[in-house]
Amino acid sequence: MKTILVTGSNGLLGQKLTDLILAENHFRLVATGRAADRYPAGGEYQYSEMDMLDAKSVRETVTSFQPDVIIHTAAMTNADQCEQDPVAAELANVRAVETLVSICAEFNIQFIFLSTDFVFDGKNGPYTELDVPGPLNVYGHNKLEAEEIIKNSTAKWVIIRTILVYGVIADGSRGTIVSWAKNALEKGEVIRVVNDQWRMPTLAEDLARACLLAVKKDAHGVFHISGNEYLSIWELVIRIADFWKLDKSLIQRISASSLSQPAARPEGTGFILEKAYNELGYRPHTLEEGFALLEQQMLNIKN
Repeated sequence: MKTILVTGSNGLLGQKLTDLILAENHFRLVATGRAADRYPAGGEYQYSEMDMLDAKSVRETVTSFQPDVIIHTAAMTNADQCEQDPVAAELANVRAVETLVSICAEFNIQFIFLSTDFVFDGKNGPYTELDVPGPLNVYGHNKLEAEEIIKNSTAKWVIIRTILVYGVIADGSRGTIVSWAKNALEKGEVIRVVNDQWRMPTLAEDLARACLLAVKKDAHGVFHISGNEYLSIWELVIRIADFWKLDKSLIQRISASSLSQPAARPEGTGFILEKAYNELGYRPHTLEEGFALLEQQMLNIKN
């Protein structure tokens, strides 16, 4: 039985990976994070606090548990924060990867790295894995630099790029666009939503399953993983309102330029998923299927 070490296990994807690995019972799990374990359900796995910015701590943890696979979900993912603090962003998103991938190469550990659609400029989406990146912001540049470090290493590697991940976890600590829009509309708040950026939103459970498919298939290379519906952010929020029967008149269309965000965003990303379909057997949920799963999870949390 292979041992999988997950970084950032307290995050949205980290917790979905914990859910899936425990449910399948095909792998041993070592969950790691900067602070105490926040996974609410408990289970048969080991948890270790690990500071990704401390190379000595990382090496000690990895050599102690001797994993066969590392799934690296830990990152500084807020694009505006990365723009405002590029030094911290580089440490978290590039240097930490450099440490991990060198250890993986040394100990023959499969390394699965989570990247982003923000490596692209958004002018010619949806994109295949072979399209040339051109990031517009610090976060995208960080992820692309990390990708190049990985590709130039001797480690067994998989790069999984994804888009606008949504989902819920029990403590509600990881808000996404779906929970933000739903909560605001339920309170009767007017929300301003951009109608000139297009994405393919990704259910966190689908992304977790893709990571495990890459392990099971002993995959190598770059894979694009997302939902399969291409729509504007405004259209996404309309779909959220429709599903939960909320007041769509509260949703105001605006242009991205009116937000004055520190980090530039690509206009239209989206992925062509054929490689993931054919090589991994990946199949995403529809948006409404994803919303239905979230609804059930939110009911379970309340109860």
